Amino acid sequence: MPETEAEHTFEVDLQWRGGRLGTGSLRGAGLQTGVSVPAAIGGPGSGSNPEELLAGAAAVCYAITLAALLERMRLPLAADITLHSQLSVEAGPPLRVVRVVHRPTIRLAPGADVERARRAAVQAEEYCLVSKALRGNVELLVEPEILVG
Repeated sequence: MPETEAEHTFEVDLQWRGGRLGTGSLRGAGLQTGVSVPAAIGGPGSGSNPEELLAGAAAVCYAITLAALLERMRLPLAADITLHSQLSVEAGPPLRVVRVVHRPTIRLAPGADVERARRAAVQAEEYCLVSKALRGNVELLVEPEILVG
């Protein structure tokens, strides 16, 4: 399907060698990594894995959305935003992603409104495209730490 102004397309290519315990290489416009089933669930643990890539996609989307909201709200930052995100998989069978937790640390400039920043942290999860794709299937949580100074 051709790309239009109303729709953007993002593509990746994958080469896979072997069966379930094989390895592969994944390439996209800004991405190149080896992939396999993670060691934690019985795979070779070589390179990245679908769970880590999904956690990364959720984290990057959340961080970009949060930064945009803080900017739009004119909340001045005293330092870079840091983020730790965690994706949890239920062992099953079948395996199932059950939760994504984002733990941003937002250091505001003195005098900035802490409650507005806290609202932005929650809204970022609501507006993020990846969160929207997961919502209804995966529990999505935000546990912000808001500091001043």
